[in-house]
Amino acid sequence: MAKPIKPAGVHKHRFTAMGTPCEVQIESRDSRLAGQLARIGEAEARRIEEKYTRYKPTGVVWAINNAGGKPVEVDEETAGLIDYAAQVHALSGGRFDVTSGVLRRAWKFDGSDRVPEPEQVSALMPLIGWGKVTWERPHLSLPPGMEIDLGGICKEYAVDRAAMAIMAASEGGADCPALVNFGGDLRTTRAKSAGRWAVAIESLDPAKSSGGLLQIGEGAIATSGDAKRFLLKGGKRYSHILDPRTGWPVEGPPRSVTVAARTCVQAGTLSTLAMLLGPEAEAFLKAEKAEAWVLW
Repeated sequence: MAKPIKPAGVHKHRFTAMGTPCEVQIESRDSRLAGQLARIGEAEARRIEEKYTRYKPTGVVWAINNAGGKPVEVDEETAGLIDYAAQVHALSGGRFDVTSGVLRRAWKFDGSDRVPEPEQVSALMPLIGWGKVTWERPHLSLPPGMEIDLGGICKEYAVDRAAMAIMAASEGGADCPALVNFGGDLRTTRAKSAGRWAVAIESLDPAKSSGGLLQIGEGAIATSGDAKRFLLKGGKRYSHILDPRTGWPVEGPPRSVTVAARTCVQAGTLSTLAMLLGPEAEAFLKAEKAEAWVLW
């Protein structure tokens, strides 16, 4: 009598990286193999976190921000990310700017009413502006006092890299469907054997755990929104989506934008740019022919 084939199960591996809850799901009949593949995804997340954190002297961003204005030579991977940031800066008309992280010194989006004084914001504006950066591949230098922050790209990039690492490790007969989810930004390698992956959209209502479900086969989803990071003063809600050209929150943005795309970086870029465009978000996404869900 033939031995029955064990049905494929979904192995879930959870950890924390980049300041956010992360999960890698692997569908496989071999739980040991699933665990190995999931840990490969985690290792890639931790590698990128260590390399691009601005908080610890473990990688290139810290080196650039602490170079005192001297040029820093970067590797090919970092050069690719900086090229991409420069491209998005140009396409967004300066709304996306990796030098704007210094605004965190004035803005603390903790749900309180502590809106900074205009003078606090104005004092930081001389330290913002991609046009002030000297980028001559592979050398980058910042004027003293300026910083770069690749956080607007890195989480989505880490999702893509983790998914690609799992796919590379799966070559040779162990092609296991995987879902990589870092803080709600995610990518799948392919559909599960039984069909698509079910993905929950974050709810704007604190009383609800989910705002609905999306079904995804192979691809990526990213969400930008202010459900958890905002200020509220005098009945006005201040979104954490800051316009680097003014130093102040974008006026009238959606509460949430979710975009589906081929890669997580693509999805994340489109969702972020839509939020930065405020009331024009839906028109932008329509012009880009993006598959998107916008909540106001």
